[in-house]
This record gives sequence, structure tokens and C-alpha cells, in this order.
Amino acid sequence: MILPPATLGLLGGGQLGRYFVIAAHELGYRLIVLDPDRNSVAGRVADEHLAASYEDRAALDYLAKKCAAVTTEFESVPAQVLAYLARHVSVRPSPEAVALCQNRSTEKGFLKLHGIPHAPYKDIVCMDDLLSAPTSLYPGILKVARFGYDGKGQSRVNGKDEALFAFRQFGKEPCVLEKEIALEYEVSLVLARDENGKIECFPMAWNHHRQGILDHSFIPTRGVSKDLLDKARKIAQDIATRMAYVGTLGVEFFVVEGKLLVNEMAPRPHNSGHYTLDACVTSQYEQQVRALCGLPLGDARPHSNAMMVNLLGDLWYPDGAHQAREPDWHKLQSVSNLKLHLYGKHQSRPGRKMGHFTVLGDDPEKVRAQAMAARAAIGIC
Repeated sequence: MILPPATLGLLGGGQLGRYFVIAAHELGYRLIVLDPDRNSVAGRVADEHLAASYEDRAALDYLAKKCAAVTTEFESVPAQVLAYLARHVSVRPSPEAVALCQNRSTEKGFLKLHGIPHAPYKDIVCMDDLLSAPTSLYPGILKVARFGYDGKGQSRVNGKDEALFAFRQFGKEPCVLEKEIALEYEVSLVLARDENGKIECFPMAWNHHRQGILDHSFIPTRGVSKDLLDKARKIAQDIATRMAYVGTLGVEFFVVEGKLLVNEMAPRPHNSGHYTLDACVTSQYEQQVRALCGLPLGDARPHSNAMMVNLLGDLWYPDGAHQAREPDWHKLQSVSNLKLHLYGKHQSRPGRKMGHFTVLGDDPEKVRAQAMAARAAIGIC
């Protein structure tokens, strides 16, 4: 068990890392963030910020020397970097778990190996793989195997010619061709697992996306049967156990004809779990700290119904304006049961996650109505 005032290390400096740093500080720990961006929002609230490449050996050796344990805020940190650190200091989640989740082909292969439901797919590493792909995979979505997120690195393809064109556009990088699913809706479940195998699950969130980016999440899930909730929880727990996972894990699901298909796993806190900051006894970020340090996991129960709305950089450019303009935050601050979170990023741009707000309450339909009204008032169409 690692107790305060020990120093913890974090690879990655975005908003997920920012909330991890804040949670760790509240528990009494010191934090060192490694992120190449000098304007890192996590780095600004940490005790130290190493503005260096993730593969900078001197920075990694410094982390290994100063930190009692290290974690990551996103899955694109090179797995070999985590493996290097793991030779000198405790790293959670493990480099193997992060490597599995940061590559779509590896991730899909894991799901297939363990009989976990997922959409039909084919690994694509060369043009011949596309030429031999079954027509049943069309219409489909061609996704780069690595570094694709928020709709980036993806292309909808209706047939082989379109798939070949997209593959060339992606620089012939390894991809996954996944059958396009006529989904009913999307849900996600965030959990935390400790080194002894104990798991705490947060409530499942109902998610709505716009242009590939999460727009809002809602708990409790609307119109989802208890049977489906139980199955999602069982699948997510099974995934975490099979990976020998330690930390906070997000699992995204598609619901198709009343059945669950796993879309992706995220080896870190999840955007759809922001609501846990305000609506649960313990947040997903505090759970990440607890799992990393070997502390008992906290209570994941919600004490309120909640709807979280993402605030993207588009808000700073109303009606196609060329210069950024600060939104009128009074429209949100005037709602007494609304919690506004701004990340403090130094530059806004369309599609960039700049903040979020969460509306809380006892009546789920009233919460949703208030959140949608606040969303419209601030200028989200």
C-alpha cells in the first residue's frame, strides 16, 4: 500500500489527467506529470511538469527515481515506455493491458479469443486483405488500428473501391474493417478493479454522439432493462478480470436488436464517466488513485441522477466566427443544480474538448430537461 505523501507519476497531461492530479492531491499525494505540451492542463496543477517526450529516457529515469507508482491518462502512450518504467517502479494498469487496448486489431482479437460479443471485422494490413474481405462486411467502417479517437482515423465505406481509397488516404497504416452496425443506442460502463480482484462498477451511462464525439451522457440509462444492465456489468467485469486489470477501465457498448456488442475498451477514466465527479460517492479519478496505490476502492454508488454535456471548442466560434469569443458562462452558472467544469486549455478550436457541465437531481426526466435547456441556452444546437 502506497500512502501519502508519496509521489505519483502520470503520463499524459489532458483533462482526464487533470482530474486524476486533483483527486490525488486531495488524498495527500504529490504528482509529477510527463507531457510534451508546455501548456498541459494536468501539468499546470501538478507539483512538477516534465515537458518532454514520452520516450525521453532522462525524463523516464527521473519518474522512476522519484515516484512510488506511475499511471497513464490515455492509451496512446507507447507501451514500451510503460514497460521500461515497470522495470523500476509499479505501473498500473500494466503495460500489457494498455498495449492490448491501444490497438484495435489486438483489442478485437482479445474479444474474439474470449467469446466476448463484438461486431464482425477483418484485420487489414495490406491491399490484398481488402481485396479478399467478404462482401458481408459492407457497408462498413475502416478504422486505423492505432491513434484513432473521437471519429478521427475512420471512414465509412460502401464497398471495396471505397475501402481501398480510404486505406490509401490513411497511408496504408494497419486498419480494421468493421461491419457497420444498425445500432439502437450506445452505452458505456466504467469500473475500477484493485490488485486483489475486487471490482466496483459505476452506473451504466446512456451516450449520444455528434460527429463521432460524445455530446452527452445520462444516468440512469433510459429504457434499458435490468437484464441488459446485468449483462453489461458481467461482460465488463469479465474483460477486466481476463486482463488482470488494475485501475479504472471504460467499456463502450453498442446495443443492437436488444443485444450488447463491445465497441472499445479504454484503459483509463472515460469521458462518459465525468458525471462521477459530482454524482457519485467516489469519482472514477479517485478510484484510479486508489487502485494505483493499493488502497481499498471507494463506494461507486450514485447519490443523484445526472446528465453530463461536453463543451467543445465550437462554442467559442458562434455562427462561424473567425476569432474566438468566450461563451456567456452566466447562462450555466445561474442554474443552481448545474456543475460547470472548464479545463483551462490555452487555445480553443472546433471539436476540442474544453469543458463539460453536469446537471444533478432526484427526478431523471427533470434532470434531462434542465440539461438540454442549458445546452441550448449556451448555444449548442
